[in-house]
Amino acid sequence: MTLTAPARPSPAGHPALSPAAEAVVRATAGVVAEHSETISARFYESMLGQRPELWRLFNRANQETGEQSRALAASVVAYAVQLIDPDAPSFEPVLRRIAGKHITLGITPEQYTLVGRHLLGAVGTVLGAAVTPAIAAAWDEVYWLFATQLIATEARLYAAADIDPHDPLRPYRVMRRTQESPGTVSLVLEPADGAPLPALEAGQYVTVFVDLADGARQPRQYSVSSIASDTRLQITVAQVRNGPPGQVSTHLQEAVTVGDILEVSSPAGDFGVPPGNGPLLIATAGAGITTVLPLVEHLARTQPGRTLILAHADRSRADHALREAISIAAEALDDVVDHAWYETVDADDSTSFTGLMDFDRIEFTADTHVLSCGPLPFLRAVRLAALQRGVPPERISYEVFGPDLWSPVPVTG
Repeated sequence: MTLTAPARPSPAGHPALSPAAEAVVRATAGVVAEHSETISARFYESMLGQRPELWRLFNRANQETGEQSRALAASVVAYAVQLIDPDAPSFEPVLRRIAGKHITLGITPEQYTLVGRHLLGAVGTVLGAAVTPAIAAAWDEVYWLFATQLIATEARLYAAADIDPHDPLRPYRVMRRTQESPGTVSLVLEPADGAPLPALEAGQYVTVFVDLADGARQPRQYSVSSIASDTRLQITVAQVRNGPPGQVSTHLQEAVTVGDILEVSSPAGDFGVPPGNGPLLIATAGAGITTVLPLVEHLARTQPGRTLILAHADRSRADHALREAISIAAEALDDVVDHAWYETVDADDSTSFTGLMDFDRIEFTADTHVLSCGPLPFLRAVRLAALQRGVPPERISYEVFGPDLWSPVPVTG
């Protein structure tokens, strides 16, 4: 695998394919996209089979469900489409999201050579004799354009946060546990190495590494669910509801106690309060609520006069984690409206709605910034409702837990 430099810059200054590679990618993008999930599944099988120690960087559950493979396939195809279609949606938000997660895992430039070898090898294995030398060279160029952009972005993030990519974790001691709901617990963590807490921004997350009972080491990302303290950070861990119980969430809820030490990354992520003074709608569902409290705390401290609409959907009021803490933080705001939808509404609850979130009940206008966090179908519903209300795409942002399986595109027609 060799690094192929682009022959020319694109008009917008972004990396561009060489003319020969562009012609080949245009001709073969459909075939690669059609087989992309099979290719990415074969890639992980090959790489992790040869380098099993890399399992410590990958969520085993996402591997078992195929979500990680689908996310990689979607990312590579979307990146390639951006290179050949000037009207394609910008890949920049997805690239920043990938780079952010990579710096919390300690991904290093040399690992991209390993990934490239196995990924392009998987293309050859799946497509067989159809992969001519010209096709292999063109998709090699696509990969290395993608890789070099990620490497550069990650280098900037590592430098800005003063992180050593070969030693990205710090020990944190569990100082307090709070049962927020039947399936959700908050852990308050304090650096155990005597160094100050890193700078935190509302909307960021950290990666927590744990050693499970079966000997496996596993990472998981959790939103920093409160930024009220200058010396401690809080994460809120929700049990996985769909499918088997989450291994790491179960470990953190059942096996970790006050005084235990966890290995935690520096904070990362760019999901947060957008600049300006325009109104905000924060729409969440389920575990997406863990992103809300730090956003409200930030507004209370910096922009208490900014209009805020909160909308959350959950199974029941009892499952609605952090509701009281968010309500208390929101008391410092001048103009805040709070909506809640539950599958089951308590008999004495006259303020909540039954069922799925009904956007017709939420009063927001085209100048609103819309932030959403929750399951993918919910994110799509929020985006569609915002676009139908006239909110431009650049005012709509989302945070997704786990692999990013959906890169939103403008809705037309």
